[in-house]
Amino acid sequence: MDNMIVTGTGPSGRGLIAAVAACLADAGCNILDSAQFNDEDSGRFFLRMVVRSETGTDRATLAAKLAETGARTGLDLALHGAEDRMRVVVMVSRFGHCLNDLLYRWRIGALPIEIVAVISNHTDYARTVEGHDLPFHHIPVTKATKAEAEARQLDVITDAGADLVVLARYMQVLSDALCQRMSGRLINIHHSFLPSFKGAVPYRQAFDKGVKLIGATAHFVTADLDEGPIIEQDTVRVTHAQSAEDFVALGRDVEAQVLSRAVHAYADRRVLPNGDKTVVFPASPGAFASDRMG
Repeated sequence: MDNMIVTGTGPSGRGLIAAVAACLADAGCNILDSAQFNDEDSGRFFLRMVVRSETGTDRATLAAKLAETGARTGLDLALHGAEDRMRVVVMVSRFGHCLNDLLYRWRIGALPIEIVAVISNHTDYARTVEGHDLPFHHIPVTKATKAEAEARQLDVITDAGADLVVLARYMQVLSDALCQRMSGRLINIHHSFLPSFKGAVPYRQAFDKGVKLIGATAHFVTADLDEGPIIEQDTVRVTHAQSAEDFVALGRDVEAQVLSRAVHAYADRRVLPNGDKTVVFPASPGAFASDRMG
């Protein structure tokens, strides 16, 4: 059996790691990598392990054994194939830097995902997407057609069998209903280092305030605009000698990198929701072996 990833969340308690480790040992599995976190504030426990069967235990048998351990310990345990490619639908508007970065990293094998479709409310990137042999869905959105447009978007997402939807600078606010329907499966890149400088022109706000750092934030999408649990962030240093246009150019580079790291972490089963926050475990050894971008 190939490497598998075990994730678990549940109430904190004694002996949780020992119980899972014993289950895996009984199933003939070797633990290759392990990370855990006990949140004393929420009283929640989080676990991620990379394992491999040394005795030929099949995936269904191991999943059943983990379910028994979960029922006994109160942990919600899940089993995933380490080489399974998460199916992703990307949504974009008229800024293509994040889309292009995702497409490139996907094409060279630097992201453990399978991009299966791109949705846009404009046609700017139709040729780019079709050049990657991917379906491009142009779904215009107006105030009057928003509900109909979101229904069409859901049809595309469902038909594509998407595990994750990535908003790569998709500049439309999603309805509460769609956010709830896709809860935990929508990642957005916000062109600001949240929670500061919210709104449509954060780099102009940062420029006007004379900041020395600008950045970007990747987060889960919720009904509360730009307030979903944060997955990844980064910054770049700027000076008084740079213009607002320089801020935008630098910001776009950061956005692309932050979004890529967030998608990689999610697809690698390293992101576990923790209320209004997230637990993001570090990458396992070899997780970036195919990434030639450094």
